[in-house]
Parts: sequence; C-alpha cells; structure tokens
Amino acid sequence: MGPEGKWDVEKLREDFPILREQVYNKPLTYLDNAATTQKPQVVIDALTRYYSKENANIHRGIFCLSEQATKRFKSARHKVQEFIGAASDKEIIFVRGTTEAINLVTQCYGRPFLQAGDEVLITHMEHHSNIVPWQMLVEEKGIKLKVAPINDRGELILEEFKKLLTDQVKFVSVVHVSNALGTINPVREIIRLAHAKGIPVMVDGAQAVAHTKVDVRDLDCDFYAFSGHKLFGPTGVGVLYGKKELLEKMPPYQGGGDMIRSVTFEKTTYNDLPYKFEAGTPHIAGVIVLGAAIDYVQSVGLDRIEAYEQELLKYGTEKLLEIPGLRLIGTAEHKSAILSFVLGEAHAHDIGTILDRQGIAIRAGHHCAMPVMQRFKVPATTRASLAFYNNREEIDRLAAALREVTEVFR
Repeated sequence: MGPEGKWDVEKLREDFPILREQVYNKPLTYLDNAATTQKPQVVIDALTRYYSKENANIHRGIFCLSEQATKRFKSARHKVQEFIGAASDKEIIFVRGTTEAINLVTQCYGRPFLQAGDEVLITHMEHHSNIVPWQMLVEEKGIKLKVAPINDRGELILEEFKKLLTDQVKFVSVVHVSNALGTINPVREIIRLAHAKGIPVMVDGAQAVAHTKVDVRDLDCDFYAFSGHKLFGPTGVGVLYGKKELLEKMPPYQGGGDMIRSVTFEKTTYNDLPYKFEAGTPHIAGVIVLGAAIDYVQSVGLDRIEAYEQELLKYGTEKLLEIPGLRLIGTAEHKSAILSFVLGEAHAHDIGTILDRQGIAIRAGHHCAMPVMQRFKVPATTRASLAFYNNREEIDRLAAALREVTEVFR
C-alpha cells in the first residue's frame, strides 16, 4: 500500500515474486486469475516455514510440533469463519476445493434427502462442477435437473427463475460469479425467493471470495463453497460452509481418520462437526497457508480490491471494444473483472498461442462451462481475468497484442 493508505498497485505487485518473471524474453503479463491466482511472498513463506520448521500430523500428537501444527490448523479454521461471517467454526469444512465441496453436498445432502421426481434448479451459466454432480444424481436417483435461462448479456432472467421455482424444486444451486462471463448473480434475491418456499440454497463462490466481501449469514445461504488457489492461496484446499443444523443431519461420505468417535467391527460412531466430514489426514499445510492468504487479502482490503478491479474492468472493456472484430461474451450490468471475447475468425486457441509468445497468459477454451458456449453459439472464448495486482499497462499490452492477431488473421 502506498503513502497515506493510497492504492499503489506497483507497490502491491512487489509482493508477488512471479510477476517479475519473463516469458520468451517478455515481461510476464498474467491474466488468468479466474483459473488460479498468483501467490504473495508471505504465502510462499508460510508454506516454506511449515514444512521446514513445523511439519507434523495434527489432532492426536502429544509432542510439541504436533501441538503447534494443530493450533495453527484450528486457527486457520477460525480465520475462514471470520472471513466469510459464519456463526461458528464448526460450520467450516476443509475440502480439496470448490468441486469437492459441491460433490460433498450432492452426496451427503442430495443422495439421502432427495427423491425420484424431486427437482434441483441451477442456472445456464454454471461451471461443470455444479452440473455434473447433479447429473450423477439424475442417473442414480431419478431426480430432475432444471436450468434457469440467461439473456444475451449473460444475466440470469430472474422472472424465468421464479417460474421454475415450483413446489417440485427441493434444492437450488447457483454460481455467485460466472467464471466464463463475469456475471455477478443476484444471490441474495435468489436465496430469499427459495427460502420463501423452504428450499435450501448452495452458492458456488469460487470466483467471488477474492474479489468481493462475502458474508454467508447476510446472504443467508445454506451452503457456500470456494477454493484456496483462487484466493492467492495454495492448490488442493478449499472450504465448504454449511449451516450447522443441516451439516448435523447429513451423513458423511468418506470414512476413516479423524471423522470417527469410536469404531468396532459392528458399528462406527461419527465425530462431531466439523470433523465428521474430514476423513483422513487433511491438507495441513494447505489449510495453514490458506489462513496466511486470508490474512494477506484482509490486509489489502476487499472493499479496496473490488473498487480497483472495477476501475480496471472498465478500462479493459473500453480498450478491447476499440479492437475491430472483437465481441465481448458477457456484458452484464453487474460484472466481475472477467473479459471473455471472440475475435473475428481467429480461434481462441490460436489467439492464446500468439499472446503467449508476447508473454501474455490468458485462458482459451470453454472454461468448463460448455453450456455457456452453446448458449452464445461459439466454440470457445478467449478470457482475460483480472486481479488487484494487474495494471493498465498490462491491459494496454493485451490490446496491442490482439491488434497484432487481427493483422495475422486479416
């Protein structure tokens, strides 16, 4: 942060060592933050410190290292609780990422509590991780999957969502921010409408928590999922938040390790929350380092991050729309810092390859959201996704490289 607390993106960039790297003798321009974010030095140091000075298994060790690791693991759970505004750290389940969190809910809530003919309502902008697990229940249990449509701007058509929210719907699962479009869904209103009919709601927050303040009690969602690696933290760790009363009645779907209270050959008694859903040795280092990432994000300030990224999105949108033949896919009024586009007849993979030679890292493809591509009748898009360490110079570099692409494919 700059003098007197002013936003200083160049100072913040110094926290991220990888941003000083070069690719093909060009400065790295990293614009693939929706896929994974880069890590600040304090996060890298936390990982190194754990493995070099603190490594031990947790919970049952009676020696110093184990007690220290257990204390830091529990501290990280409390940090997550405060970060998302949960009522208790017992509502914080550590998983491998958003995908596993959603699968846990489909298996531990959907499988025991949904019956043949019950409907689950999602939207047309969902990531595959919030489609495929439900389709598995369609095949296994005979539930029905309903899809709320989106308009040409990539926004949920709320009136159509309301029409689909019938008495047959027993669960709603929606993305907070679309990874393919950048659309910010009206999740608070979605939750209000569903709860008016007694329907629980899960929110996929993978693309939200690094860009805006999330308060699960304010939203009143029943489940909320996110991944550490999109929050400037490590891969292989994520969070499922669930309301305590729901988690308590849900059976676990993995057995072994600390999820037990007692075991005989005749019967196993499961542990209390949150351990009931955390079978086996957890990703101890990942959880502790996720706590360090949360500390870092909070030191920067999510309100300030959101405001800066919105300025950068506006600048990037204006710059890209100046390029002949470029069409943005996803132009919602309420949008996160994601710029998905097609450019003339150039395929997204060709664009990605050309940009890579300029040191520009973007994502090209269907972004694990193939139904979105089908909705907009495109095979793929090129996606530049921004984080608070990006700057205008990088957007200018992207725009200049895209103009070169138009020359190649003229």
